[in-house]
Amino acid sequence: MSTEVVVPALGESVTEATVAGWLKANGDIVAQDEPIVELETDKVTVEVNSPTAGVLDFANFEVGETVDVGAVLCIIKETTSDNIDAIRGKQSEVTGDETKGVGRTRSNDSATETLSPAVRKILDENNLDPAQIVGTGKDGRLLKGDVLAVLNGKEAASTVTESSAEEFHQAATLETKANSRREERVKMSRLRQAVASRLKEAQNTAAMLTTYNEADMSAVISMRNEFKEAFEAKHNVRLGFMSFFVKACVDALRALPAVNAEIAEDEIIYKNYYDIGVAVGTPKGLVVPVLRDADKKGLAEIEQSIGDFGTRARDGKLTLEELSGGTFTISNGGVYGSLMSSPILNPPQSGILGIHKIQERPIAVNGAVEIRPMMYLALSYDHRIVDGREAVTFLVKIKEIIEDPRRLILDL
Repeated sequence: MSTEVVVPALGESVTEATVAGWLKANGDIVAQDEPIVELETDKVTVEVNSPTAGVLDFANFEVGETVDVGAVLCIIKETTSDNIDAIRGKQSEVTGDETKGVGRTRSNDSATETLSPAVRKILDENNLDPAQIVGTGKDGRLLKGDVLAVLNGKEAASTVTESSAEEFHQAATLETKANSRREERVKMSRLRQAVASRLKEAQNTAAMLTTYNEADMSAVISMRNEFKEAFEAKHNVRLGFMSFFVKACVDALRALPAVNAEIAEDEIIYKNYYDIGVAVGTPKGLVVPVLRDADKKGLAEIEQSIGDFGTRARDGKLTLEELSGGTFTISNGGVYGSLMSSPILNPPQSGILGIHKIQERPIAVNGAVEIRPMMYLALSYDHRIVDGREAVTFLVKIKEIIEDPRRLILDL
């Protein structure tokens, strides 16, 4: 009996994904609920588990190919425990032979057995023998790219006549010299493509402006230094600066609701809740997990959530729900050393706060010059819905709260 493994539902409005990597190969034994393939959407990487125990057969798509929701990724052949033991024994023999340098040549039959439908179709259409093509996949498996490379080579060769041989040789020499500069072309990940598209969308759609200010971080640093050990002992999480900014943003959004709103055609939607997105950099690109109902969370809960988001973002374990929605975003370029930047809106939101590196600078205080830990603040906003007065007032309110955190307690 065989069971199909299909692309699962990936979330609202997500209709396709990219095969990021196979965790199992054709012929491998898999357990029930064991991850067998990773799919990458424009937001997250999702592992697809085997619905049953058995042997993986016919992986229909290769890494980098696009798959639609509901498409058959592969087939799991259910088998008995005796057959599984026999397969394991055979795999052990193959492994042993390869260790001794024996059995590295694939037979025509074994080569054909491991072909995906896509590869088999190209071979049949072009009358190619799979045994004559070197496979670059796992265990010498023939990949679609291997076959296409042979076809491209044949096409190139057929266009070269005796009269053009010299020109072809010169072109090949030039190509070799160009490649010697070690350029590399890598296809953009689905996440990177989505980030690029959304950033360009924000610039093309919103009337985006940025206003700047600066905040003296002395009071927050002093409070943090005074209570960080007791805070960590009680809540099992370190007290950072981001939680102060989240609470300050909630306070400012309450006072200036336009910054927490969005435009939908000819209407303005005012949000009476505060879901704050926190931009997190990952090896694959920028993601923005959302702190739901940030106004109802304390500093400790905010710090715990942000720490958890950061860990799972780097591991690709965030869910689509955690990356969806959001009424306002905070981007911390300071973790990378940025002193000042102009953040780009996260559509359809109308505001994004950029915070930066803390750096000591000489500041005039009561007629005297003092060295203070300063941070530049930047608010990018959609001028279609947020007036300049509101934007400046919003940023001033953030500055006032950060410079005197007692305002949070006194609700000032």
